[in-house]
Amino acid sequence: MAKKRPQTKAKQPQLKDGEIPVVGAREPCPCGSGRRYKACHGRAAAHAVTELIQRPFEGLPSEGDWVALRELVPAATVELKLKESLPEGVPSVTLATVLPMAWPALRRDDGSVLIGLQNDTASGDISRDLADTLQRALTAQPGTPVQGRRAPADGPRLQELLDPEGTFEPVVHSGFEFWVPDAEHSTPEVTASLERANAAAIPTVKLSGVDAAYWCETPDKNHLRWVMPYPEEQLLDALARLHAAGRSSLGEGTRLVGSFRAHGLTVPVWDLPTGVTADDVEKPAAEFAERLATALASDAPLTVDERRARGGLTNRQVTLS
Repeated sequence: MAKKRPQTKAKQPQLKDGEIPVVGAREPCPCGSGRRYKACHGRAAAHAVTELIQRPFEGLPSEGDWVALRELVPAATVELKLKESLPEGVPSVTLATVLPMAWPALRRDDGSVLIGLQNDTASGDISRDLADTLQRALTAQPGTPVQGRRAPADGPRLQELLDPEGTFEPVVHSGFEFWVPDAEHSTPEVTASLERANAAAIPTVKLSGVDAAYWCETPDKNHLRWVMPYPEEQLLDALARLHAAGRSSLGEGTRLVGSFRAHGLTVPVWDLPTGVTADDVEKPAAEFAERLATALASDAPLTVDERRARGGLTNRQVTLS
């Protein structure tokens, strides 16, 4: 009998990582490995999309204000400046803390674009998800909302789309009337959403003398929440030095009570008496900023009292994101 000729499989061309297209999770990986996509190059692609970016707004102008508008401020808007010219028919792009019905974005009838910041995002990189939403909003039909989705792993981030020299100047509103330029002709759904949002909004004011500090009013007491750009460990040491020395308050009846941790930054929080307004804390906040700068510059070991104060501050730290 004639010998059987051994069968060989034709070799598939080996592709470089950057050339491998995305396919279904259970399909053979296009790289030619013989494994399913999800067990091969799909694993790295999924990881790139879901990996948590600790400081998604790092590198953007006014990183602290981005964090504050994402986590702390109920109603605010900021006009954004893009690196490239706006497409024809898009007069402006505005960032908003939240939009009606929690839309990720809205292209208004006049062509202008609103981007919502306080939305759940599909990946671990808020900046990439917002950039994807922005790009889709720029080409959406006027008068339509833009729905959320998982941004492509290789898509741009906000840092690549926004002008790094552009200013970031939040305008804090008492309510959400900025949603509807013509309230009389808004839909019942939008009207109902507006009423609910206004009822839940906490009065908030941005201080003018220091960066990323926001006064807010609650039924029992007022607060100052100040997003600070310093490394967490260094900042906690500095706050502990001031706290132990009795120099961490913002005036009579005020008290540093703890801090939030949000998007890689630390947000010290002060309790204020009910009668203390935002104007009342402008000068004390500026004076505190000077004391803090001195404390941040110290590299001396913490004393026993300072370590105790630091432990108290750390125990009262709450992570928001």
